[in-house]
Amino acid sequence: MLGLLLRRRMAAAPGILLRLRGSPALRGLVGAAGDSRRALPFCGAAAGGRRKAGAHAQRAEESTWSRGSGARLDAWGLVAAAAAVGVHCAGRAHADKGTALLEAARTNNVQEVSRLLSEGTDVNVRHKLGWTALMVAAISRNYSVVKVLLAAGADPNLGDEFSSVYKTAKEQGIHSLEVLVTREDDFNNRLNNRASFRGCTALHYAVLADDYRTVKELLEGGANPLQRNEMGHTPLDYAREGEVMKLLKISETKFQEEQHKREAEERRRFPLEQRLKEHIIGQESAIATVGAAIRRKENGWYDEEHPLVFLFLGSSGIGKTELAKQAAKYMHKDGKKGFIRLDMSEFQERHEVAKFIGSPPGYIGHDEGGQLTKKLKQCPNAVVLFDEVDKAHPDVLTIMLQLFDEGRLTDGKGKTIDCKDAIFIMTSNVASDEIAQHALQLRQEALELSRNRIAENLGDVQNSDKITISKNFKETVIRPILKAHFRRDEFLGRINEIVYFLPFCHSELIQLVNKELNFWAKRAKQRHNITLLWDREVADVLVDGYNVHYGARSIKHEVERRVVNQLAAAYEQDLLPGGCTLRITVEDSDKQLLKAQDQPASSQDRRTPTLRLEIVDKNSKGRKLDIRGPLPTPDRVSSTL
Repeated sequence: MLGLLLRRRMAAAPGILLRLRGSPALRGLVGAAGDSRRALPFCGAAAGGRRKAGAHAQRAEESTWSRGSGARLDAWGLVAAAAAVGVHCAGRAHADKGTALLEAARTNNVQEVSRLLSEGTDVNVRHKLGWTALMVAAISRNYSVVKVLLAAGADPNLGDEFSSVYKTAKEQGIHSLEVLVTREDDFNNRLNNRASFRGCTALHYAVLADDYRTVKELLEGGANPLQRNEMGHTPLDYAREGEVMKLLKISETKFQEEQHKREAEERRRFPLEQRLKEHIIGQESAIATVGAAIRRKENGWYDEEHPLVFLFLGSSGIGKTELAKQAAKYMHKDGKKGFIRLDMSEFQERHEVAKFIGSPPGYIGHDEGGQLTKKLKQCPNAVVLFDEVDKAHPDVLTIMLQLFDEGRLTDGKGKTIDCKDAIFIMTSNVASDEIAQHALQLRQEALELSRNRIAENLGDVQNSDKITISKNFKETVIRPILKAHFRRDEFLGRINEIVYFLPFCHSELIQLVNKELNFWAKRAKQRHNITLLWDREVADVLVDGYNVHYGARSIKHEVERRVVNQLAAAYEQDLLPGGCTLRITVEDSDKQLLKAQDQPASSQDRRTPTLRLEIVDKNSKGRKLDIRGPLPTPDRVSSTL
């Protein structure tokens, strides 16, 4: 019975036996499929030869079964094949509507496709191995089905989640033969099973099928001709000479023009500075400087022979790294490749320069490439962050001179990487104390000036928060410090903009506290179904934990010490029923909580206001929680909790 089942499977899909035995005919088929740029061959010309080879293999297989065990398949291959066939048939028997839609798209059954869609079947439903109905119809040259699916709202820009047969089998945890059988029966049996298909869209498959009508329909339906698969190829890379290639070239040009118009309109409606302010609190001067430079680059008003180079100066935890991340997210949709971060504390020794550009020939790790050069090859216009550049060895800075000046870098293999379109951002804590003290002094002077003028409303007071570092301070204080540290004027001369990050003012600290409390409120709702509220005075109390040397991190730690510790202790002591509402309140609120920055230190030597948790009932009345025992926090925080 098992042999009969296997013979039926061989008759239904000739060529599988060739794959099992590693036939030279199969190797020739794969080798003749295309060059390295066409990693996804559509083997139309070789299909006849494959069918003949499959027929010979089938007859040979039948003869082996008649001769007995002398020439039959080994037991492992037989059991694996039978298991694959069994799973495959069982899946067919229990097909749902999604599977039925995929099958109808493959067999060009327009009526069945329309019926299933009218019954509410998801038009973008995926096969268990990753492809959609639109992809099946495109590779099968079923133009009518493609038209129906697009009219029903199918997304032509979804990427295939199927990789090669062997990678998919490993990811899914199933036998490679089962994947092979399913791919050939449910998708197409004329594709190279060793090639990677991940990220291919319906347009990629229509181009592989060389179907002009389907390609045109997909382009008119919103398909992106510039979308790349995992291998980095667009549909044009797989097009043959002819009408399809001409259509794709015209569509690419048209799509680029329309895309530039859309992006320009989007930039006008929603400027970069406004986007950055959604994620970064304060630092308006830094945001304005970076936004202006990126705007010049986007609109073609920049020197194409040199990359943009920034140096971010300021205290730790003040937003330098976050600004670099948000700039990369704005510039590149693919945040993984578009943002390259290197911690320069890893390059403190001379020999670690090799990690930067790669080891020279003859040394260990030569084939691996450098941490920077390897990533710049993948995305030459990336946003590159050199974090804490002041810790790097001087030899690394020497390499960066060439990178910043000419926008190119030679790796350990001697290959030159052109990265003139990249944006390089360095962060440093050098002169952070001088910048912080100068900014605090400017704010103090602005506050005194505002009081002398007897501000009529809060808006006048908030205007005093907007301060600017003077040019005289930059030249007389900051530049000598930078020159003494980096020891070379040519390095500083290649920096387009030195961006200064200033300590937070009181209104910005209130925003930071509320942002942190909102984070924990969201976490409490998601994990424990607890609603967390807080009084306005809570933020004023938590602001006192701000340390100018640690920036936003000091606020984060203060919230954890004084609020999250209480939440964790109350939860551990089973004081928080599911679905309850908690409110954070302040005891001793009759004390003056808002302290002026010019008050003497003696006036602040008093008991810190206490934060308490209350359970709010249906009548909005609060009941204080009795949390037992001192909490293990520093500075005797238990007395304030």
